[in-house]
Amino acid sequence: MARFSACFLLVFGQLAVGGIAALAVPPFGVLERGFYKSSAGLFLGCAVVYLAGRLALALRGAGGSPIGGVELALWVSFTLAVAVYLASLWGDAARRRARAYALSLLLGLAALAASANAYRVGPLLSPATFLYPLAFVTGALTLGAVAGGMLLGHWYLIDLGLSIVPLRRLFDYFVAVLIAHLAVLLLTLVAMRVAPAPGPAAVATLWQDYAGLFAVRVLVGPLAALGLGYLIHRTLLIPQTMAATGLFYIAILFVMVGEIIGRLILFRTSLPL
Repeated sequence: MARFSACFLLVFGQLAVGGIAALAVPPFGVLERGFYKSSAGLFLGCAVVYLAGRLALALRGAGGSPIGGVELALWVSFTLAVAVYLASLWGDAARRRARAYALSLLLGLAALAASANAYRVGPLLSPATFLYPLAFVTGALTLGAVAGGMLLGHWYLIDLGLSIVPLRRLFDYFVAVLIAHLAVLLLTLVAMRVAPAPGPAAVATLWQDYAGLFAVRVLVGPLAALGLGYLIHRTLLIPQTMAATGLFYIAILFVMVGEIIGRLILFRTSLPL
């Protein structure tokens, strides 16, 4: 059961890393500092939840997939770096804030890569070594982008004179990483089919036992979110920020459900889909 729980906890870690990445998309000088404070605080909370959950599983010693020393050190360092970045938002030390942000993003990506390789099937010198972290990271960026779009949409209720440009930039980023994530999922499926054992066996298990689940994962996740992306695009042309925010609400549900189903597939087949 520890591995089952660890798989689903990954969604919180991905949201934390992807959310921090999304904060770099809107222009910092245009938005008020409060947006970054509230958003970074939320993503820090996700990182704390993930780290606390993994530590609880490790201390329980219930078997499964315990967190490794390097992986643990990276997640702790990432969480601390985000906390430092959040604290820097209350001051005017721009250089320290930029360094804390860059460090938190770098450590977050490294932590996700370490967690991804903990689930890898196949030898070190195989496509899985590259594809597992790539799938985890693009999923994290998609989660962070849609969450960032929702949070930024709410900020228009506070700053009534805010330009539509930041929200459009974040929306374009969301669509780009969503398409990239879908492409990575399909590439992973094909590459693992022709990779050294046990990759082909894992893909065979997916098609034999969980083909319907994978279809739901793709349809309810990336494809449904892309459909909503078209509606968001249309509302931003009006522009109508509140309608776009409501659509981001629905989009985050689709993306989140898709990632949760993906974590179930990871648990059942060890494939990062």
